[in-house]
Amino acid sequence: MRGTIHLVTANDCHRLRALVQPTLDRMLRTSATHGRPLAAVDVTAVVDAAKQLLDADALTPGEVGARLAEQWPDTPPGSLAEAARSLLPLVQVPPRALWQRSGQVRLTTVTAWLGKPRGKPLAIDEMVVRYLAAFGPASVADMQTWSGLSRLGEVAERLDARLVKVKSQDGQTLYDIPDARRPHPDIPAPVRLVAPFDNILLSHADRTRVISDEHRKRLFSGKNGVFPGTVLVDGFVAGTWELLGKDESASMLVRPYVALRRGMLDDVVAEGNRLLERAFEVADPQVAITD
Repeated sequence: MRGTIHLVTANDCHRLRALVQPTLDRMLRTSATHGRPLAAVDVTAVVDAAKQLLDADALTPGEVGARLAEQWPDTPPGSLAEAARSLLPLVQVPPRALWQRSGQVRLTTVTAWLGKPRGKPLAIDEMVVRYLAAFGPASVADMQTWSGLSRLGEVAERLDARLVKVKSQDGQTLYDIPDARRPHPDIPAPVRLVAPFDNILLSHADRTRVISDEHRKRLFSGKNGVFPGTVLVDGFVAGTWELLGKDESASMLVRPYVALRRGMLDDVVAEGNRLLERAFEVADPQVAITD
């Protein structure tokens, strides 16, 4: 979704990818950088050539562009590589994406890495139900913001008998799955540490249900949309967190956006300790709170 990298199961990789292809098509076609260069070439031929290359070997984006440029020398290699990335289902191969390790991005096709898909592609109705299970209650606008797809109002209408409708505080119709937990608003939400790039901050048209406009501007002020892990206090972003060091020597630095009461500070520290102990097996976890 939105042309970024997602970690999914092998089965979901096959089943979800085709549903979001219209979004990727639109992004490539309207790209200020790649749209015009690719309009001058046979993109289908470019993709076919890229598939042959990436079926045979895992290549970096630079290598993909350079090899394709041998056949299309008048087109920027970066645009050729972007056509492959947007129009072919690809995976990043290890050591990229391994826990606490990094490495140069190398791509291969989904079928080369995972084999041929088993079962049918996921129907868009089921995708919406799964979205609601994760992020509901949600409006049609929320569904479309998360997926990048349009005309999901028609899907919501088809699903009417399977969903429940609730009203937001401003009277907007929200959809949810029947057995979802919907706690009373007076019940406090526990402190939680949200991972960097987590979809909870990107999955609604009205993001003030999770983060205020003021805090969102502060959070997204980094380069290229990069944002750190966030601290949720009573369900809303109240600061950021980051790890310092690695493995058993890791510690955590928390930067609050708001003044936290003593009891709430204790809860933030306790949640940080829990992450350090369970994910990194830190014997003596250290969580620092800074202004």
